[in-house]
Amino acid sequence: MGRRWRDGAGRLVVPSAEGGEDAAVVLPLEIAASYRTRTKGLLGRDAVDGALLLSPASGVHTFGMRIPIDVAYLDRRLTVLAVRTMPPGRLGLPRLRARHVLEAEAGVMAGWGLRAGVRVRVEAGGVVSGPA
Repeated sequence: MGRRWRDGAGRLVVPSAEGGEDAAVVLPLEIAASYRTRTKGLLGRDAVDGALLLSPASGVHTFGMRIPIDVAYLDRRLTVLAVRTMPPGRLGLPRLRARHVLEAEAGVMAGWGLRAGVRVRVEAGGVVSGPA
């Protein structure tokens, strides 16, 4: 299940609480898989369209960021371990079981239904990872 993505665009699929695929939230996703793009992350940005997936990653920091962000830590099966909001200038402790990290504008993840225990799907370059 250990997928390796490439830098680029994709889609993040967050299943609805009711479980219906029609009610799933589908969002634009940027994938940062190379060392260079993971290191840059959201630095220097004033906004995010959708979410940014850092992979592999187990923790993040917000030094040099202009905006507060929501951070979701995902395990190897793309199940959310925890969601935190981080203001600029903070160091987030790495999560032991985290293999990927999602970043988005502060406050949006709750509206997407992203919380601990939810298993997301990533669609990128024709490769789908996560539950069928």
